[in-house]
Amino acid sequence: MTSLQKELESRLSSRVLACPVQGKWSSFQLVDEFGSGEPYAGLAYVVTDSEGKTYDGTLDITGTGKVTEHFAGPVTLLIDQKYQGDEELYKDLQTRPHYPLKITELQVRAEQTRYLNQNSTRTKENPAQACADEFFQVEVRHLVKHVSHLPPEVYRHYPHGTGRAKLMGKHGALGIALLPLQHTVLEVRPLRALRPMLSTDPEFCALNLYQLALMATLSYCPFGQQPDEQPVRTRSVSFPLQPSVGNWFGDALAKFDELGQVDATQTRAYYPLYEDVPYSKRLEIVPFDPDLYTANDPELGEDQEHPAKIHFLDDRKLGADSTDTQAFITHYDELILIAVRGTYEIVADGLRDADAFQVPFEDTDSKVHRGFYQAAQKAYDFAVKYLDKFYAGQKLLICGHSLGGAVALLLSEMLRRRPEGYKIQLYTYGAPRAGDANFAKGAADLVHYRMVNHNDPVPSVPGTWMNTKAGVFGAGAALTFVNVPAGLSVFVAGITNWTGEPYEHHGTLRHAMPVQFSRKEMSMILWEPGCDTITQHAACSVAIQQKNGLPNRPSLLTQLFNAGNHSMVGSYIPVCWASFKRSQEALTSKRALVTDMECEWIEQALQRITTQLRSRRDHLSNQTMKHQQTHEAEINAFALEVDKIHVTLNRLKTLRHERVSEKKVYGSLSTQPERLAENLQRWLAHAENQVEEQWAMAPKSANEDALLASIYGHVVGAPHTFDIDSIV
Repeated sequence: MTSLQKELESRLSSRVLACPVQGKWSSFQLVDEFGSGEPYAGLAYVVTDSEGKTYDGTLDITGTGKVTEHFAGPVTLLIDQKYQGDEELYKDLQTRPHYPLKITELQVRAEQTRYLNQNSTRTKENPAQACADEFFQVEVRHLVKHVSHLPPEVYRHYPHGTGRAKLMGKHGALGIALLPLQHTVLEVRPLRALRPMLSTDPEFCALNLYQLALMATLSYCPFGQQPDEQPVRTRSVSFPLQPSVGNWFGDALAKFDELGQVDATQTRAYYPLYEDVPYSKRLEIVPFDPDLYTANDPELGEDQEHPAKIHFLDDRKLGADSTDTQAFITHYDELILIAVRGTYEIVADGLRDADAFQVPFEDTDSKVHRGFYQAAQKAYDFAVKYLDKFYAGQKLLICGHSLGGAVALLLSEMLRRRPEGYKIQLYTYGAPRAGDANFAKGAADLVHYRMVNHNDPVPSVPGTWMNTKAGVFGAGAALTFVNVPAGLSVFVAGITNWTGEPYEHHGTLRHAMPVQFSRKEMSMILWEPGCDTITQHAACSVAIQQKNGLPNRPSLLTQLFNAGNHSMVGSYIPVCWASFKRSQEALTSKRALVTDMECEWIEQALQRITTQLRSRRDHLSNQTMKHQQTHEAEINAFALEVDKIHVTLNRLKTLRHERVSEKKVYGSLSTQPERLAENLQRWLAHAENQVEEQWAMAPKSANEDALLASIYGHVVGAPHTFDIDSIV
């Protein structure tokens, strides 16, 4: 126990002073982690002495204040002046109709300071200690009245007392207790937070692809609020569970702890690219304070609001109307993030995936998947309640995986049709089809990037297979290619739904395709192929092994939703990380995202496939002429695929010569190179992001090595130091 604590215990335990004595003095100074008091100059303070007398003052240019002629005993220091500046961010937070925040001048000043250590650990030495009789490390919450919106405390080398109750004076005054006849220096922890960097531009960028893959995976986690009950009868809540949505945004990132786990099964950390922001610009979890907000009153019962209810939708096992939907939502002043959970429980979610009966969408002639639509309606009600409270012109970024991607698509289109005119970006991962051709056409203005891993069968299986017997389909003809890569080995032509409009994908495809040069050498490209031979091969692999070309529902669900290539942790996150790394490498080396070697490999494979498609088409034409058999649908399908392959080859040629730009990698963040470079240093400091994995790098040939090394100073694809300066 420090000398200050011993004297406090002794003096505060006394019931009264036998004879209160005046004439004492106390001085104090607020400093940042660099030892400067300038950030806190001019702040108004209130000191309360042992007899309850108060003293007002203002910190001088060094952040110092002094009280003289106070009664004997400790005094308490409070710096709780309301923010009265002109910055719109703080004014809006103070005056918003729902959960207005008690923001003080001290909070704003602390948000403008920075950490001495980049990892935010508290300093062990401070220059201001040299002039201190007592030195303590404190946080804003120790010096103000209202703390429910502030981050939890972190470890301190020089703590003051053992809790907020110990900091109260004899007359119940809040603040920090100071001993008389001493100069006390208080190092105030910077009020900063980590925030995943996200582009708000509508154009696709590799950064958002990776970051939102992590957020889509986080949607599978619980919210993690303690206590977990309705109503909440405690005076505060916490978020200790890791990983959980509440812990991410309401605890760890708010304390500047870097997190790299979005799923409990992860064996490797995947860190978002974080940025260091003022605490009030973090992705927010609203405060909980029954004394401050009437909506938090436990007497409201089921109508009580609390963070889990506001930010988290959990519609699982809630009776007959349950859709087994889960989602979370959070925001800051420029962006609102919504993530929808995908297939998690094979029994409940699998049945919803299988409910492929088509129903009308909103007040249109479009048809959508009934199971996905029912889930989207629950997500819509949840999102609109949040937007009604906190929407103030922000961009909406929405993401989801598998079932969650299909639900996120319908949710996004429902929100886009609202009169508010929301500006929406949607990223989905491994999502099945959700609507018919009319729906896809009607939602053409919705910005949607649809990510597909090459070996994932779920996106390429028509949704109508999921709950429809084979008898209502014409399965057409199947062709097994020879002498082509395994991932392009089959094609099923002419699959048609005789009972109605077939399902159709929406959005701009981003297809991750492996390129296997040999058993030991491979790479991967992310692009938009236009032929079914590439985009549908996983579904064809399933279909070609089934009777009548179609699997039955139970076997399909088992194959699809237990597939390793469909999972986020085992498939999509690693692929998105590799794509992000590959795009950074291409940017650094100032070249195209796709190399000549890869283009030649794909071209040769597609040329062989084209020859076999034409041969099969000609064979069916001859059968029709000789035997009077009708193969018109299959012949047309093979001919159409030949045309699609031609389109695909033209797209490949474009990629071959198109150089990667900062905007294609980092989106809107490319316009702030210094800010981006600073945060890239933090991201690259993690050993996981320095790993040189072959499939995350461009392939190289012997001839290219010497030429590119002479141009760029290193062999492209070989291990080398990432040059952050190349993007600034």
